[in-house]
Amino acid sequence: MKKYTLIGLLGLMVCSCFPEKPEEADLIFTNGVIYTVDESNPKVEAVAVKDGMILALGDSQDVLAHTGDHTEVMDLGGKTMTPGFIESHAHLMGIGYNKLELDLMYVKTYDELVEKVAEAVEKAEPGDWITGRGWHQDKWIEKPDKIVKGFQTNDPLNEVSPDNPVFLRHASGHATFANDKALEMAGITNLTGERPGEVEGGEIIVDELGNPTGVLTERASVLVERIVPDDTPERDEAALELALEELNQKGITSFHDAGSGQDVIDLVQKFKDEGRLTVRQYIMISSRQPDVMEAWYERGPMIDSADHMLTVRSIKLHCDGALGPWGAWLLADYSDKKGHRGHETLPMDIVTEVSEKALELGFQVCSHAIGDRANQEVLNRYESAFEKFPEVTDHRFRIEHAQHLHPDDIPRFGELGVIAAMQAIHLSSDRPWAIDRLGRRRVIDGAYVWQKIFQTGGRICNGTDAPVEPVDPIPSFYASVTRKTLERLPEGGYEGDQKMTREQALKSFTLDGAFAEFEEEFKGSIEIGKAADFTVFDKDIMTVPEDDILDTQVEMTVVAGKVVYKAI
Repeated sequence: MKKYTLIGLLGLMVCSCFPEKPEEADLIFTNGVIYTVDESNPKVEAVAVKDGMILALGDSQDVLAHTGDHTEVMDLGGKTMTPGFIESHAHLMGIGYNKLELDLMYVKTYDELVEKVAEAVEKAEPGDWITGRGWHQDKWIEKPDKIVKGFQTNDPLNEVSPDNPVFLRHASGHATFANDKALEMAGITNLTGERPGEVEGGEIIVDELGNPTGVLTERASVLVERIVPDDTPERDEAALELALEELNQKGITSFHDAGSGQDVIDLVQKFKDEGRLTVRQYIMISSRQPDVMEAWYERGPMIDSADHMLTVRSIKLHCDGALGPWGAWLLADYSDKKGHRGHETLPMDIVTEVSEKALELGFQVCSHAIGDRANQEVLNRYESAFEKFPEVTDHRFRIEHAQHLHPDDIPRFGELGVIAAMQAIHLSSDRPWAIDRLGRRRVIDGAYVWQKIFQTGGRICNGTDAPVEPVDPIPSFYASVTRKTLERLPEGGYEGDQKMTREQALKSFTLDGAFAEFEEEFKGSIEIGKAADFTVFDKDIMTVPEDDILDTQVEMTVVAGKVVYKAI
């Protein structure tokens, strides 16, 4: 008996002299400046990955101990790595189709827009539709000669495209611009009456004689949109491929698609099944397709707990318009359009109905609300639904945009546990002219009030609203921490007391984005056991002078431990 005990002790001593070799990693990133968004361990030098998950992290020497015969070691060369950036509100197919149609995001004048249409007409057959998106009259550096209700008229468009119908979406997605050919095909001609041009939830802009000018706001756009030919499956696939490629290049590892139908869900599922889906997708079901919404009620949420590449568990409601076309629903008149308070684009009773149904069936509700009236109405409906279903304590309902709030409603985000899904880049783009729409007092008290939301216990997830803005998160990160335009103005930023810290901004694009889709235990920070989703930048966005942030480029994008993009 003593003999065996002695042998056992000797074996134990031998084992202690030769400790077990650390588990071999598939991939190791070393020699980097790595921000983890983990408060207990905020910064490390290296990360080891195995089977798409984080195996180890710490200083380079310790992590390199996980090197084996089949381990790939990537030297970051001092570059900056963060958790993979999460785009919390954008439009997947819109990003792709922006590359297949006329991209008007960067046109600086109406004349330039007309030139782009003329070029497209030259390449088209008579009768072909000319479509595009991205124009914004308040961003043009000079105003057209003729303006009706704040918008251009389509006379120059008619001259360059008499035989081709033209349909161009506003950058916000809340207005459209058509030539006479398209209007005639839709049956829109001279309009008269007490309030000519008004339709439920929108307006056909007409001149003093009742002639349509070509601009349609909010739900009026459907009158022309419904006759635009449907896209083909081949074009849909091409658009999705282009969108994913763009997201990879911009460092996006997860994407919240802010409202799609079953066709998009099916296409993304197809890409996933074929191994072509390179960005994790969280798709909101659009309430604009009630039959699809009803079918999902019957089915219940689709929560991907296997590889976390495609989840469908939220419903998108469209409750008001946008500020640019005077469509955001306000509590008081627009400062630059007396007698007008925007549009309620969805009956508020539907918000109550959907909220209650969602709580009952396990769905999240994400309501588009920009104006202070829309935000207040949505919060009221959410609150009443929460009171009806007190047993549902982790609903994570969201308001998409939450741009302009009444001061009394700001604390309600924290009190009710409602997430503010905001896009900081809208501050850069909109603030110079938003003050004309709202007036100084409303802007200071309740527009883009990030710190006020944080200080009252609210949570913000960040994004770009692409293709309203470019999907690049760097300008939105810059806007978050500077509150300046992309021309780096004004000094000190607009309402500078509402700037995010860099830590808050990074968290809004990572861990808070993950929280907004119930995935904070799986991704959003660099911790052992979480997904190996990373974004690598050529500059340290947490320390460089703030105006240098805009010069930062994505060097690498990693999803589930696979490099899906690497700069040349």
